[in-house]
Amino acid sequence: MLTRRRLLATGATTATLAAAGLPVRAQGTEPLTVGFIYVGPIGDGGWTYQHDQGRLAVEEHFGDRVRTVYQESVPEGADAERAITQMVLGGAGLIFTTSFGFMDATVNVAQQFPDVKFEHATGYKRLDNLATYDARFYEGRAVIGTIAGRMTRSNKIGYIASYPIPEVIQGINSAFLHARKVNPDVEMVVIWVYTWFDPAKEADAAQAMIEQGVDVIMQHTDSTAPQAAAQAAGNVFTFGQASDMAAFKPVPRIASIIDNWAPYYIERVGAVLDGTWESHAHWGGIPEGEVEIGEITEAVPDEVRAEAEAMIEAIRNREYHPFTGPINKQDGTPWLAEGEVATDEQLISMNFYVEGMTGQIPS
Repeated sequence: MLTRRRLLATGATTATLAAAGLPVRAQGTEPLTVGFIYVGPIGDGGWTYQHDQGRLAVEEHFGDRVRTVYQESVPEGADAERAITQMVLGGAGLIFTTSFGFMDATVNVAQQFPDVKFEHATGYKRLDNLATYDARFYEGRAVIGTIAGRMTRSNKIGYIASYPIPEVIQGINSAFLHARKVNPDVEMVVIWVYTWFDPAKEADAAQAMIEQGVDVIMQHTDSTAPQAAAQAAGNVFTFGQASDMAAFKPVPRIASIIDNWAPYYIERVGAVLDGTWESHAHWGGIPEGEVEIGEITEAVPDEVRAEAEAMIEAIRNREYHPFTGPINKQDGTPWLAEGEVATDEQLISMNFYVEGMTGQIPS
């Protein structure tokens, strides 16, 4: 007798699937089940919250043509493969896996179920039924780095980093480069917490930075714990990460990077529904509306707000790229010549700090 997995993977008939007790979607009558695998809780106030807002936008846009399901707080690794497989066996025809560490698990499940469509956020491995999508977060980091460089009084800015992957390293370098452009005396303190979502670790990192004299904190982690730590300390500025984190306005949160996944999710669900879905590699940013800068509050002087808004417009109009030379690597060797713009290939393989950064990237 065929196992449940082999029945699906080998394209068994509807009658066979029904006999095995598996869910069956009758063509044209049942809604498309769209699944979402989340690395954190939907109430994290950051990354996962924004992905779930995209899921809700899909429901609102397509109505009874779709049904969405999700599983939150899925650990990266073997647990992710089990969760994705269960979602397929539950009838999902399209699944979005929303964290870098889900990459290999998504590949493994996609290979077993070639008739199901998969989309993996921030990864780089693709198959005929597996697409990837990402956002140019470094564009937003350039904007908040500019604000940070202007707003620091101690000339020490901090960055709470999750994992040493290119996406995070891009953000650190972009923020530092643009802070240094407006304030050559800026130093950056980076603390690696090796988690996407752990409020206790994030709060500890923020407190350690504050004790070192940091008065502006950025983060590439998902909770609002650093905002709360800065609020308790007073005289420390922060930026919302992934979502607006508006509860902490007007200070300590003085601006934010917002990930707007809704248009992409709606587009890709629509492609499955109309039969035009194809695997691709998508990387949108400020011009596509995928990266947004939240309200710059009144705590920021008018001239600094104007400077940041001018940069947003220049990026939106593709007149400025945050990684434009001359830029050297940390050891002083040239990376980009005067006026040279980094290619996507150079960015997605970034594994070094830029000149002026201290410390080392963990291996």
